[in-house]
Amino acid sequence: MRLGLIVYGRLQQNSGGYLYDRKLIEHLRRQGHHVSVISLPRRSYAAHLADNFSSSLVSKLKKLKLDILLQDELNHPSLFLLNRRIKADLSIPIIAIVHHLRSSENHPALLTLIYRSVEGRYLNSVDAFIYNSLTTRKVVTALLGRSKPGIVAQPGGDRLAPRISTAQIRRRALQPGPLRVLFLGNLIRRKAPHLLLEAAAPLERGSVQLTFAGGAQSEPAYVKRLKALSEQHGLGSWVEFCGHLNDRELRARLRSSQVLAVPSIYEGFGIAYLEGMGFGLPAIAARAGAAPQLIHHGRTGYLIEVGNDGQLANILKRLHAHRALLAQMGLAARNFWSQQPTWKQSMARVQVFLSSYNRATSRSANTRRKK
Repeated sequence: MRLGLIVYGRLQQNSGGYLYDRKLIEHLRRQGHHVSVISLPRRSYAAHLADNFSSSLVSKLKKLKLDILLQDELNHPSLFLLNRRIKADLSIPIIAIVHHLRSSENHPALLTLIYRSVEGRYLNSVDAFIYNSLTTRKVVTALLGRSKPGIVAQPGGDRLAPRISTAQIRRRALQPGPLRVLFLGNLIRRKAPHLLLEAAAPLERGSVQLTFAGGAQSEPAYVKRLKALSEQHGLGSWVEFCGHLNDRELRARLRSSQVLAVPSIYEGFGIAYLEGMGFGLPAIAARAGAAPQLIHHGRTGYLIEVGNDGQLANILKRLHAHRALLAQMGLAARNFWSQQPTWKQSMARVQVFLSSYNRATSRSANTRRKK
């Protein structure tokens, strides 16, 4: 097959969505398929709306002679009108990779209304979907008001190839000192790292050590606020902002931490939770989005209400005080991780779906031509 994938900016960006896209392309290319990446410049949402009136993208796509066009749903503002022209000129199926909807995030009411309108029109303009979770499929179907062809293929959690034994997980949990809590993800409002600082503020100093591992470029003003909040609460040396980590550094942090906490306002899946579980880390998340599909409350981690720093503080206090419970939950998290599909398995399922869709589309086109 000859496939194209439309994304904003570079494919090598640090987010779960871009990781998913990279893994899919790598798998398809290893299986002998030709995949072209079409990069659109990243701009403001309003500026992206103007992309719908550009003819250069359609001309570029024509030259590629594609069988299927994949689109990261993140690009919806640039394509919600343009897709009609792409279909008319190229006569190929368009399949969206949906990580989570922008309209599922927390926005002012008017903005949410605008996002739902644009996103709804985009979703109606494509032929099929690749979903990262059952939750994402449910949200898309609800916004559409009907179902379309698609496949749910969750991300793998084996990217970092965790190597840690049962004895090491138990021994690490029982180590004295502060509870070592790792936040893993870009430092953006949606992922709510500030909630960890608010939760740690009333706790006894020295009972919790917070490490924030993730890029700080997306929302620099928010990152500045986080650091000010840490100083305001007098957390000082008990907080570390270590920035984006390469895989080797990240493995080391995951091995040495005792809990993973990412209390996001919304996650379409939450790869960080699964990767942390691979290292035997109980995960703490908010109930919104797909987190409840990954975290069994009280067994492999904890779920809090969105924005509830009091609940989060109580959980951190409990895990610090009850290290045997921490060890038990860490082992349960590792066991859950071991039962999840790998990247190779999930991407192979997507490949089968794409191949089947391509064959069905080709047969339909041939039938129309014969008539």
